[in-house]
Amino acid sequence: MTDNWFKTTLLMAAILALFAVIGGMIGGKSGMILALLFGGAMNVYAWWNSDQMVLRMYNAQEVDAQSAPEFYCMVAELAQRAGLPMPRVYVIHEEQPNAFATGRSPEHAAVAATSGIMRLLDYRELRGVMAHELAHVQHRDTLISTLSATMAGAISALANFAMFFGGRDENGQPVGLLPRLAIALLAPLAASLIQMAISRAREFEADRGGAEISGDPLALASALQKIEYYAQGIVMPTAEAHPETAQMMIINPLSGGGGMGDLFRTHPQTADRIERLQAMARGVY
Repeated sequence: MTDNWFKTTLLMAAILALFAVIGGMIGGKSGMILALLFGGAMNVYAWWNSDQMVLRMYNAQEVDAQSAPEFYCMVAELAQRAGLPMPRVYVIHEEQPNAFATGRSPEHAAVAATSGIMRLLDYRELRGVMAHELAHVQHRDTLISTLSATMAGAISALANFAMFFGGRDENGQPVGLLPRLAIALLAPLAASLIQMAISRAREFEADRGGAEISGDPLALASALQKIEYYAQGIVMPTAEAHPETAQMMIINPLSGGGGMGDLFRTHPQTADRIERLQAMARGVY
C-alpha cells in the first residue's frame, strides 16, 4: 500500500511538471503558472472523480442482484473471499472481450466487464477474470491506473490545443509552428511514458492475487488465452478513441501492435502470464 501511495504521489508530481512545461512553451511564465493551476485542479478532480469519468466514457451500466444475478453474485462471492467491501458492478455493451477495475480505494471500487467477455467465457473463466480485477482493488492499483488514464487524456487535449491555437511566449511573441508541433507530438508520448511508471509487474501481481482469490489459476490462464485470441479481431471504439485507458484493461484493447509498439506495451506478454499461472497451478511459482 505504501509503495502505491508513493507511486501515486510521484505520478501526480510528474504530471504537474509536464503541465508546467507545456504551459511554459505556450505562454512563457504566465502560461506555466496557468498550466500549473489547471494541472493542480485536474489532479484534485481526477483523484475524486476519475472512476466515474472512465465509467461514463465507456457508457458502463450498473447492475445488481436483480438485473444480472449470476454475474453480481459471482463478484459478491469473490469479494467476500478477498475480504473486500462489495464493489459496484458494471456491464459495458462492447463486443470485445475485456474487463477492468476502477475506484480510488476498496471502499469506492467498481468492476466492469464487457458483454463480449460475458458471452465468450464460461462461468469458471469469467470468475477467474473478476478475481483478477478484485486483486487490483485489493492491491490498490485502481487509483493510480484510473488517475493516470484521466490525466494522460488531459495532457493530450492540452497538447492538441497548443498545436491548433498556439500561444505567446513571455515576450508576447507568437509561438512558432515547430515548438507547437513538438508539443503536440512529445507531450502525449511523455504522458505515455509516465503511465509506464505503473509497472507491467502489477498485472503479474494481479494474476497471482486473482488466482489466490479464486483458488483456480488455470481458469484465469484459460480466460487470458481466449481473450487474447478474440480481442485482436474485435475493435473497441471507445478504447481506440481514448488509448490512455488501455492500461486499465485485463488485455490490451487496442488494435495493431508489434514492432516499435512493443516498447510501450501496457501489459506483459499474455504467453508469459499464462506460463506463470500454469506454474502456480503446479505449485512451482
